[in-house]
Amino acid sequence: MTIHQISLFLENKPGRLAAICRTLTESGVNIASLSLADTSEFGIVRMLVDKWETARDVLRGAGFGVNVREVVCVAAPDEPGVLAKILDAVDSRGLNVEYMYAFAVAAGRAARLVFRFDDPAKAAAALSQAGWKLIGEEGLF
Repeated sequence: MTIHQISLFLENKPGRLAAICRTLTESGVNIASLSLADTSEFGIVRMLVDKWETARDVLRGAGFGVNVREVVCVAAPDEPGVLAKILDAVDSRGLNVEYMYAFAVAAGRAARLVFRFDDPAKAAAALSQAGWKLIGEEGLF
């Protein structure tokens, strides 16, 4: 099971992130998770949203360069060693993690770990077979 992630390149200028958020707000799109990585000239915004197709369309309509990527979201307890166990399940299959980010859903109890793999479908299968619970788009909200 994979989910759709919205990715955008963003000029590193004041107000650009706010413009994205306003555009989504005006279209009734809710953001479950947002990650921003930056350099001196641009940033990469990665988001999980409740209506990815709407988000893609309205952001493109507003002039943003938008990509949609398949990612895998794993439900996990918020405790030491969990990430290492998850990575063991995919490393044993020779899968590569391109990037990842995480967020807590119940501080100290539950987290969501979002991974972009070189082969998302194969990674999802490996994680499921290892007993990890995968979260679909409907499970984010």
